[in-house]
Amino acid sequence: MSFISKKDLKLVKRDPKGHKGDNGRVLVIGGSRDYVGALVLAGLAALRCGVDWVTVAAPSKVGWAVSALSADLVVKKYKGEEFNVSQAKDVLKFSSGFDAVLIGNGIGIKSKSFVKKFVKKNKKLMVIDADGIKPVGLNDVDNVIITPHLKELEMFLENSKIDEKIIKKITNKKLPINKKSIIIRNILKKLNKKIVVLLKGPVDAVISGDRIKLNMTGNAGMTKAGTGDVLAGLCLGYLGQTGDLFQSAVNAAYISGVIGDILLKKKKGFSYIASDMVEEIENIKKKLN
Repeated sequence: MSFISKKDLKLVKRDPKGHKGDNGRVLVIGGSRDYVGALVLAGLAALRCGVDWVTVAAPSKVGWAVSALSADLVVKKYKGEEFNVSQAKDVLKFSSGFDAVLIGNGIGIKSKSFVKKFVKKNKKLMVIDADGIKPVGLNDVDNVIITPHLKELEMFLENSKIDEKIIKKITNKKLPINKKSIIIRNILKKLNKKIVVLLKGPVDAVISGDRIKLNMTGNAGMTKAGTGDVLAGLCLGYLGQTGDLFQSAVNAAYISGVIGDILLKKKKGFSYIASDMVEEIENIKKKLN
C-alpha cells in the first residue's frame, strides 16, 4: 500500500496521425428532472482529459438542457422525465458503439430498476457513480470502477450481502482508511471479477483485489456539489482511452485532487466550484506531462 504520486500517473500520448475516435468514444448515462448539470460536468471532464467523443444519454427534457449548456456534447434523448426499466434494452444496444460507459450522474433513485438492469446486462467497461451505485451490488458488476463515498459504499455492500459486522467495521469513521482499504481488498480478492473501488474521502483509496493506492491530494473545498461528477468524468475519459480500470482510477483521483489544491490557491479560499475544476483540467495536464 502506498500513496499516489506524480510518478504513478500514466497519461495518454496522442498519435499525431490519429483520427476522430482513436482516443476513445464514451457514453454518459444519467440525468433526471432535478439534475442536469451533473451530466455536463462529467461529460466535459472526460473531453478535457483527452477522450475524442462524449455522448450523453438522457431523458428528453434533460437532454435538451444539456445541449443548451454545451455544444461539445452529443446528446441522445429518451422519452420521459426519468429513465425507466423498459428503456434498458434500447440504451444497452446504443451503448455497444462506445469504448466505455458512465452511469449514475444525476439519474435519481426513481431510475433504480433501469440502472440495475442496465448494469447487469452491460458488457462494456463501466464507471458507476452517485445514484447508479445505490441499487447494485458485487453480483451485478464486472469490468467496472465504482466511485462511492462511505454511505454509498455501505449501500453497495448491503446489496452485495456482505456480513453486517464487516460493513459496520468498514463504515466506522474511526477506522483508518488504510485498514478500511484492506478489508475491501480482501472482499474483492475473493471474486473472479475486475472491480476497482475508488472510495472518496479526506484521503481517497483506489482498491482492487490485489492493489491499494491512497491519494492525499485535494482539500475540504471538494465536498461541493459537482466535484464527484468531475471525478467520475475523469475516470471515464481515461478508461475510454486506455481500457485500464485501476490506472484510470489512480489518474482521476490524483489529478482531481491536484486541481482542487491549485484552485484553492487561485481563488484564495473555498470559493471554487466544480465547473472551475473542468476548466483547470487542461492546465494541469500540461504541468504533469
